[in-house]
Amino acid sequence: MAQAGGWLPFDQFMALALYAPGLGYYARGDQQFGHLPPGALGAAGGSDFVTAPELSPGFGTALARQVAQALDAAGADTVWEFGAGSGALAEQLLEALGARVARYTIVELSSALQARQAQRLARFGSRVQWVQELPPELNGVLVGNEVLDAMPVQLLHFDGQQWHERGVVADLEAGSLPGSFAWADRPTALRPPLPDGHFLPGTVTEIHLQAQALIRTLADRLQRGVAFFIDYGFPEAEYYHPQRRGGTLMCHRAHRVDDNPLLDAGDKDITAHVDFSAIALVAQDAGLDVAGYTTQAHFLMNCGLLDLLQDAGPRERANAQKLLTEHEMGELFKVIALARGLQGFQPLGFVRGDRSHTL
Repeated sequence: MAQAGGWLPFDQFMALALYAPGLGYYARGDQQFGHLPPGALGAAGGSDFVTAPELSPGFGTALARQVAQALDAAGADTVWEFGAGSGALAEQLLEALGARVARYTIVELSSALQARQAQRLARFGSRVQWVQELPPELNGVLVGNEVLDAMPVQLLHFDGQQWHERGVVADLEAGSLPGSFAWADRPTALRPPLPDGHFLPGTVTEIHLQAQALIRTLADRLQRGVAFFIDYGFPEAEYYHPQRRGGTLMCHRAHRVDDNPLLDAGDKDITAHVDFSAIALVAQDAGLDVAGYTTQAHFLMNCGLLDLLQDAGPRERANAQKLLTEHEMGELFKVIALARGLQGFQPLGFVRGDRSHTL
C-alpha cells in the first residue's frame, strides 16, 4: 500500500488478501475449507465453507457425464480444471471418467493448495499435472467450479452524480490497531454496464474485469472444446437491480457471512457473485459460442443426478438434495458453457431449463 502511494484499488487489495504467498487466504498452509478431519482445529464448527463436490460425490459424477459427452464431441482426452481447491472435484471426475481422460491438468496459483491436491490425487499418477498458466493452444474440456467468484473485482460507488472507484487505505484514526484499513473513494471513468439513471444514489457495486480477462484469454487459446463454469450469480438485469444497492461482495469464515473485507484480511474468503451476462458477452465478442446457461439444479438433473442417487443412503441423498433445492444451491448457482469448434453441439446439461435467453 505504501509503495502504491497509500491507496490500493480494491481489486489489488482483494488479490493480496486471497493470494499473497504464505499470507493470503488461499495461499496459507492450513486447511480453511472443505471437510476437516475429526479433532482438527475448527472441526467442531466445520471449516469456513464447503463446496458442492465436497458436499456430495454425486456432483462430480453427474458432471462427468457432461464432460464425457463434450470430450467425445471434441475428439479429445484432456480435461483442464481452474482452481481445483481441495481436489475433490478432480478426484470425482477422474474416478468417473477412468481411461477416458489421458491427462488432467490443474491450473493452480496457490502452492499450498497444489500440495493439498497432489496428496489427494497421488493415486492417479502422472495423468494429473499442474500449471500456473494456460498453454498457447487448448483442446478438450475445461471446468471451473467456484472460480469466477474468487477473482478480484473493482468496487464502484455512485453518489448520484458521478462514479468513484472504491479503494483501501491504512486507518490512521486514533485508537485504530496496526494493520487496520479504511475505505477511500476516487473519481473514475469505470462504469457498470447500465446507464447512470438506473442506479440509486449511494449504490455500491462491482465490475468483473479480471474474470472477463480470463474469458478472453480462454477464447484466444481454445481451439476445439468446451468450458463449463459453475458459480453463484445472476444475469445483468438481476445483478444490477436497483434494490441491490450494496452489491454482492461478501466474506466467509466459519460458515458465517459478513460484508466487511477490511477486517481480518487473509483470514477469510472474499467473493462476489458473477455477472453471467458480462461473461457471455465477452465470450461471444471473443469468438466463443454460449452453448448453454441454466441453474445448477437443472444442469445436474439433466446430467442424471437423480438416477445416480437411486442406491444412495439417506445421508448422501440429503446432501445431494442441497445441490438441487431452491433455497440451498439449486437456484443461486448457475452453469454456463462456452464452446468453440463444435458446430451443432448440444450439451446434455442444458436440454431442459436453458436460460440463455435471460442473459
